[in-house]
Amino acid sequence: MNKIFIYDSVKKEKLEFNSIFPNVAKIYICGPTVYDDSHLGHARSAISFDLLHRVLKINGYEVIMTKNFTDIDDKIIKKMYDSNRTLEDITKQYITAYKADMKALNILDNSIEPKATENLDVMKDMISNLISKDIAYKTSDSVYFDTSKDSLYGTLSHKTNDENSIARVEENKEKRNSADFALWKFEKANDVSFDAPFGKGRPGWHIECSAMIEKHLAYKNTPYQIDIHGGGADLLFPHHENEAAQTRCSSNQQLAKYWMHNGFVNINGEKMSKSLGNSFFLKDVLKSYSGEVVRFYLMSTHYRANFNFNEEDLISSKKRLDKLYRLKKRVYGLEGSMVNKTFKEAILNALNDDMNTSIALSIIDEMINTSNDKLDANPKDKNLKKELISNILFIEEILGVGGNDAYSYFQFGIDKSTKEKIEDLINKRNEAKISKDFQTADKIRDELSKLDISLMDTANGTVWEKL
Repeated sequence: MNKIFIYDSVKKEKLEFNSIFPNVAKIYICGPTVYDDSHLGHARSAISFDLLHRVLKINGYEVIMTKNFTDIDDKIIKKMYDSNRTLEDITKQYITAYKADMKALNILDNSIEPKATENLDVMKDMISNLISKDIAYKTSDSVYFDTSKDSLYGTLSHKTNDENSIARVEENKEKRNSADFALWKFEKANDVSFDAPFGKGRPGWHIECSAMIEKHLAYKNTPYQIDIHGGGADLLFPHHENEAAQTRCSSNQQLAKYWMHNGFVNINGEKMSKSLGNSFFLKDVLKSYSGEVVRFYLMSTHYRANFNFNEEDLISSKKRLDKLYRLKKRVYGLEGSMVNKTFKEAILNALNDDMNTSIALSIIDEMINTSNDKLDANPKDKNLKKELISNILFIEEILGVGGNDAYSYFQFGIDKSTKEKIEDLINKRNEAKISKDFQTADKIRDELSKLDISLMDTANGTVWEKL
């Protein structure tokens, strides 16, 4: 098995990946809070860890990929009362929408997708355990985690507080320490609540992930519960710090052997956030660009770096992907043979080194340019064409792009009625050719050409694309 190196956010260095159990990688990624449509930040994180999934899989690992849905939260509850809808109705809508967006981005299916509301029992058990150890304590409004009882608190993020903690402790004088955080929020007016031995209420955000990892993934009697925990860089503190503390004090295990975080998405140089009013919904971008184009663009920057999103660069990135599909058109209709060994090894070497997509994409660019030159010199070289098909299939497997039909890729953005009109004209042209009415066939071809539609007659029929 090839060596794989990933950057550990805690140790702040690249480490060789060695799974807890041979050839199995257990991964937990913090998923969305489902109160609204997914945005570019969600897409960036999903693509980053989908790439990790693909890299590990192609290197021979059985990947148990888990991503949760936070379906109980202040924002969801506010939306309930603002819209007069049930919690289930709201969360079902946005989970469905999120999954549709992920499908558009060609994200591999997760092995497990737990919801917070379906895992309350294990959360209650974990909180009860922490209360019994006096690591958690009750106040009038919540059950809090006592951070002073965890000697390792702060070692994950190298922080022990944040700028809002003083304001929070001034609001609640019952807290023992400013950094203490809520495990369970007691029932209040206009809230969603659940019965628990320590008082009716609902879980805090941090306990959800620790509990779901404990229930669905955790190895027992090992130093670490899972191999990799990931999410956006903004989750390192306080969310992941608090998760790690809860698990450490509850189970006497470290939560994860490796911690990975993807960078922010910036729009016009500013960090994407709702407060700045620049949080681009993914669904809006997907109206103008295919999910594959968005995926390719977001992969063009290393996953740990901050990503500056702008449409000019998106268009340039699409033109880069277009070149792959133009090459695919040149080998259209043939079956693959064997991926070029040198090409495959070069791609794997790049991606096994902390998913260096910049190098991987440059290798693909070089392969496209070289292959076009070879096909120009010898357009009937079937062995080369079959190898190229295999190379493109490998690109799709490892990067999740290049897998669409070479002609339908160039049809994106054409509405259904226009497509039907084009297909109807092509059928009429084919009928004219069968009848040897070449004048009508040529007339139809000219008509389609005026619509910027290019035709190609192949052994598999007539295919077309938008120029």
